[in-house]
Amino acid sequence: MEAPQYVAARVQRALAEDERTNELGIRVDVRGEQLFLRGQVPGDERRALIADVASEAAPGLTVRNEITVMEVRGPGKEEKL
Repeated sequence: MEAPQYVAARVQRALAEDERTNELGIRVDVRGEQLFLRGQVPGDERRALIADVASEAAPGLTVRNEITVMEVRGPGKEEKL
């Protein structure tokens, strides 16, 4: 059985190198048969895509997707000093 830290490193590498995600800001932890994903992304579609890539990189583990979706806004009004 592969050590949890190696599995987590493999998943993080997959998230970074897979052209569907190219994601560096997601934290990956492996505990027993569960793989936890944590971080923030700008939309639900990206959140689901990251979980798909992680699942492909670590088959046999249950993916717990704890990634949150952050609201992205445009720049506010210019501040006059």
